[in-house]
Amino acid sequence: MSNRAVCREASHAGSWYNAAGSQLNAQLEGWLSQVQSTIKPARAIIAPHAGYTYCGSCAAYAYKQVDPSVTRRVFILGPSHHVPLSRCALSPAEIYRTPLYDLKIDQKVYADLWKTGMFERMSLQTDEDEHSIEMHLPYTAKAMESHKDEFAIVPVLVGALSESKEQEYGKLLSKYLADPSNLFVISSDFCHWGQRFRYTYYDESQGEIYRSIEHLDKMGMGIIEQLDPISFTNYLKKYHNTICGRHPIGVLLNAVAELKRTGMDMKFSFLNYAQSSQCRNWQDSSVSYAAGALIVY
Repeated sequence: MSNRAVCREASHAGSWYNAAGSQLNAQLEGWLSQVQSTIKPARAIIAPHAGYTYCGSCAAYAYKQVDPSVTRRVFILGPSHHVPLSRCALSPAEIYRTPLYDLKIDQKVYADLWKTGMFERMSLQTDEDEHSIEMHLPYTAKAMESHKDEFAIVPVLVGALSESKEQEYGKLLSKYLADPSNLFVISSDFCHWGQRFRYTYYDESQGEIYRSIEHLDKMGMGIIEQLDPISFTNYLKKYHNTICGRHPIGVLLNAVAELKRTGMDMKFSFLNYAQSSQCRNWQDSSVSYAAGALIVY
């Protein structure tokens, strides 16, 4: 590979996760070793993108379902936190660095996606500022390490899509989801609760605030497990739950709906739920995390 390949640096290493490869490897191994693989091989996973001290143990439940022996391409769909984006965007990079090893972008798939005219190009600066895709790179590298020279990644930054756009992107990506050699990683945290997030929904009948948050999240998780994009959209309109990866999730649900129309049978199950802290009063705040996997029969 030429020295001129455009590389995206591991910009959040050293702050959001360990920058030392050996220590990061040991950490990921520790979390993965505590979890069972119950629904392997996953065709898609939903997992959080916070700092690993907060959500590393939760994310392990999703990554443990990945089968590196069948996976040749890992699509990573993450929401845009910093730039306004009404469509989806692709990276200008060819290589994504991680403290474990470098991941290469599948340029053939990227070329096919460019041809559709549905994608924007993000700047390298935007790519390196964004954490929603990067936080999945070390876990992807770890899950795939036994076949590390045999796979490539397809990072997609997902904007604030309308319902019809979620449908369009779902339709477009459904052919890739239908292929057993592809894995989709959907990057999302769940409820961001507290005044600093401008979201303080509280259902008193649930008891403590953190119980109300859990009830709200699990209602949304149950709807995602039904694999019905319209119900998920209606849930978000009703409760406005601050699920930051709602658009990547919407794209996945629409891709699944497209494949179900062709007779494919799929099941999504959540395997873990966690909160960064337990909110008990109005001064508190927390972020929720959930990990789950989709299998195709």
